[in-house]
Amino acid sequence: MPSSSYSGTDIKKLLSNGWWALRLIWSTNASLSLGLTAATFARGIVPAGLALFGRGLIDAVVSNRYSGPEGMNAILPWVFLGFGLTVLEAMAPLVEKFCTHLLKDDVNLRITSDILVHSAKLDAAFFENPANRDIISRAQQSPAEHFMMFVLESHSLASSLLQTFSLIGILMMIEPLILLVIAPFAVPYLFFNWRLSKTRYHEEYRRAPQRRWTGYFVSLLTSRRSLVEVKLLDLAPLLLDRFRSLMTEFRDGDRKIFRRSFGGSSLFAFVTTIAFYTILVRVIANAFKGILTVGDVALFGGGTSRLRFTVETAIHSLSNAMEQTLFISNLIEFFNKTPRTIAGSLIPPSSRGEVEFKNVSFTYPGSTEPALRGISLHIRPGEIVALVGENGAGKTTLVKLLAGLYSPDEGCIDFEGVDLKTISLTYLHEHLAFVVQDFARYEATAADNIAYGDWRRMVGDPHRVEQTARLAGVHSMIESMPKKYNTMLGRLFGEHDLSRGEWQKLAIARALARNASILILDEPAASLSVKTEYELFCRFREISKGKTTILISHRLSTARIADRILVMDKGYIVENGTHRELIAHSGHYASLHSLHRRQMVSSSPKTRVSNSEANRSNKNPWIG
Repeated sequence: MPSSSYSGTDIKKLLSNGWWALRLIWSTNASLSLGLTAATFARGIVPAGLALFGRGLIDAVVSNRYSGPEGMNAILPWVFLGFGLTVLEAMAPLVEKFCTHLLKDDVNLRITSDILVHSAKLDAAFFENPANRDIISRAQQSPAEHFMMFVLESHSLASSLLQTFSLIGILMMIEPLILLVIAPFAVPYLFFNWRLSKTRYHEEYRRAPQRRWTGYFVSLLTSRRSLVEVKLLDLAPLLLDRFRSLMTEFRDGDRKIFRRSFGGSSLFAFVTTIAFYTILVRVIANAFKGILTVGDVALFGGGTSRLRFTVETAIHSLSNAMEQTLFISNLIEFFNKTPRTIAGSLIPPSSRGEVEFKNVSFTYPGSTEPALRGISLHIRPGEIVALVGENGAGKTTLVKLLAGLYSPDEGCIDFEGVDLKTISLTYLHEHLAFVVQDFARYEATAADNIAYGDWRRMVGDPHRVEQTARLAGVHSMIESMPKKYNTMLGRLFGEHDLSRGEWQKLAIARALARNASILILDEPAASLSVKTEYELFCRFREISKGKTTILISHRLSTARIADRILVMDKGYIVENGTHRELIAHSGHYASLHSLHRRQMVSSSPKTRVSNSEANRSNKNPWIG
């Protein structure tokens, strides 16, 4: 978290952030930025011009009021000047508003796109690290709004400073003491507002985790996935109470800052008004002595009133602009994050699906226990390898490293004989087909849910989509949907939802859409019925034909179809062999297999019936 006070170096950094923001906005749309700057300059010079116009017109009228038509000729230039300044004053805000609205849309598109592009470059390690969640949350906190607020406040500051210095220059010609009145009040008021700006920023910075909690409570109370359990457990009162507690804390903190702001602004307005009117009395006295003219009195009276307002506006704009650079620094912090996984650019000479792990160890960010420990493994092209083991054994971590989502802490992984760190990630991902445990449910048509597996080749090609669907065994399921392949799936925008098992079938089809040399299936039958699982694995050899296949499964019956089974435990590969070899070895796999068989027997309907009959036949004869 930022410190509560800022050194000169910190101020330089904020100015650097501001300059970075201005350059980004200028590069987004230079013509609109130029129009906004021109409108700002116009608004800055108009007040001084109107003040001079007022004094000149009054003095001209007083001097020529008895001169007849010739007097009017002396007054007309001042009238035309006033007319031009008034038109400029009326048009400048309209031009500013027009440019602001158009520029805001461009900036919003530019910054949001930049955030998404940078997010796509970051690896999975960044997003899975809890320490980075607040960085992401702050970067997403209306970044375009902060950019535009910075631009508007900067232009408002420039306009106010132009007005302030031009008015002070004019008023000093009438009464030099005006400068001595401004400085003692303006400087303390500037520091007061800057401290308030820092306080507001620190509050928002500190609230990032709490704001994520409020969003989480809202999602629990409104999400279709959690709504049923929330209602059954009657959690709504508890969640609402925690939501209200956080929001009440936000509200009370904001009110405290608003009261300080109101008190300081009121005091500044009161004392400066007293000071200006004290000097105005002195100016009127000099007018009675003939030292000053009636026009001087009118100019000074109107000018001091405008000056107090412009000084206050300049101070607010400066502190607000600096506050926005604090928020912009959150975005810069996000853009400065780089992936841990360093992608190379090499392309292997062939793609046969050969993989070798060489003494690979890996620990997740934020964890102290290694997920993988000294893994050495060679998978031959076209081989079907099953990874089995209990939860947390390291099975999914191993294939995530193979997919380039993380980089090993120790050792290396060779893909087609080339170190994975030197290979282009684009090439690697083109040759991997992955069915993950937490598969996506895309709000799109059934056809697109399959075509996304290789969207550059398959989107808009219904023939290839249908071929893949038939291979995956989902063609008949899709044909039974209301609009077949054009059925929009999901509940956010769709018209037809699927069961988890049906979604998983589409995820498998999506993986098969990719013409990959390696097929990775992470619990591919977890949500499938026994019948569907049986049908899937009856076709498994056809599905995996020509591909190196890595199969992760808790169901040991599934693992038996593999050429080789790797047994993992606590990050190690503890056993390696075929099903028969591992059973004969009577080790960890044999123990898991025995437990699995007992579980399957106990859950069998016939077994439950026989157990029930046995219980009845063995009923205690002394009862009943």
